[in-house]
Amino acid sequence: MTELILQAQDIGKSYGHGDGRFDALKGVSLDVRRGESVAIVGKSGSGKSTLMHLLALLDEPDRGTISVGGTDAKKLKPRALNKLRNKDFGFVFQQFFLTPNSSVLDNVTLPLMIAGVGARERKARGMAVLEQMELADKAKNKATNLSGGQKQRAVIARALVNNPSVIFADEPTGNLDSATGAVVEDILFELNKTQGITLIIVTHDHELAARCDRQFYIKDGLEAVPDAAASVAPTGTDSAAGANA
Repeated sequence: MTELILQAQDIGKSYGHGDGRFDALKGVSLDVRRGESVAIVGKSGSGKSTLMHLLALLDEPDRGTISVGGTDAKKLKPRALNKLRNKDFGFVFQQFFLTPNSSVLDNVTLPLMIAGVGARERKARGMAVLEQMELADKAKNKATNLSGGQKQRAVIARALVNNPSVIFADEPTGNLDSATGAVVEDILFELNKTQGITLIIVTHDHELAARCDRQFYIKDGLEAVPDAAASVAPTGTDSAAGANA
């Protein structure tokens, strides 16, 4: 059986206090195996983005455990946790999170700079992933001058530059037109199939979810059967984290 790469067990997460408390997750469990593609599906406010942020170790659950490669994340020291996030995880968000007036190459190589990789190696590795994304000719351009599709390909390049084992994609086509979105989808699934990168996609889009090996439906902070999640809207956006996620 394929190795478990991520495991969430009875995860609970709340925001706020008293009358303003919002229970984003109410006891969710999910296993992710190396090399598979998993869609976390639900409408805005369902808890899907909160679950992704917890799996990606960007936040901590109030209860339950997150394990990475069989190790409880709570047992990792801060330095080891940061190294794991930077080295093993890649992130693709619909908001892009590129530094507008920095070059495309500098944006893409930011994880390498954080990891302490030297300038020459940063450039070589950055140009290699830009070539892979057919953006090598844009390396010196400011990120603000890219089209939406080019920005998302730059974000994928940044996610790939550290050779991650997992890519987390939160509504990766949410800010793109349908044709450009289809290209981005194809890139992500090609990486999953050819490089064995585990792909975790958060989406409200059932067509995108259907391309994944497996779908995990969530509603009101709980795992749901597909029929219970069928009210997911075909359009709209979801908060990256917090009470609206």
